[in-house]
Amino acid sequence: MNKEEPVEPFDWQRIFIHDFPVGYLGEVALRTAVMFLIILLALKVSGKREVKQLSVFELVLVIGLGSAAGDPMFYDDVPLLVAVVVFVVMMTCYKIFTRLADKNKTAREFLEGKPVYVIQNGCILVQNFDDEDLGLDELFAELRLAGVKQLGQVETAILEPTGEVSIFQFEPNDVKYGLPIFPHKLKEPIESLTEAGRYACCQCGQVVEYGQKPVKTCQRCDHHRWVRAEK
Repeated sequence: MNKEEPVEPFDWQRIFIHDFPVGYLGEVALRTAVMFLIILLALKVSGKREVKQLSVFELVLVIGLGSAAGDPMFYDDVPLLVAVVVFVVMMTCYKIFTRLADKNKTAREFLEGKPVYVIQNGCILVQNFDDEDLGLDELFAELRLAGVKQLGQVETAILEPTGEVSIFQFEPNDVKYGLPIFPHKLKEPIESLTEAGRYACCQCGQVVEYGQKPVKTCQRCDHHRWVRAEK
């Protein structure tokens, strides 16, 4: 159809297939399958924060189907059958990958991730934490939302595949001294301990009792900044 010609209403040839050959629908199917894999890989690389409260597969559908559904609504040169093929291929890929994830643990962990321990017994598991796309400020914000004031209250915290943090606290009688997580208390760390007392490492939360022996760096993470521990 010549672009200079006016659009004719209810032109069924234009509405359903425009001037594309029927075989072009196969190319659309291939393009859609390739884009599904590209979007899935991009979300996998982007980390858990990007898909919080949605599974990876659900977000792939939101991105892929959103564009496929929107374009044929107002572009006269986008046939409806092309969008239908996109929807069919996207949903088919979705079913295949979700069933694969349900039946194969390795595939499920690769595609959706797995729970990661980030805090145990009031201390941050630095190695596990560094491997995840999560900052200390974000972790502390999650803890504060759960009513936590200092890390000695936390028995275990797990970063879930959804990007949310599951927090399990000690019973009140079992709470220990720990790193305070209020922002204003972390703004002025101490680099050289001079006064006796309990101090918590700003990096991992390890608590030491400073007395006569000098304490320069944390034995758990080799960090050298401290704040007074609280209970």
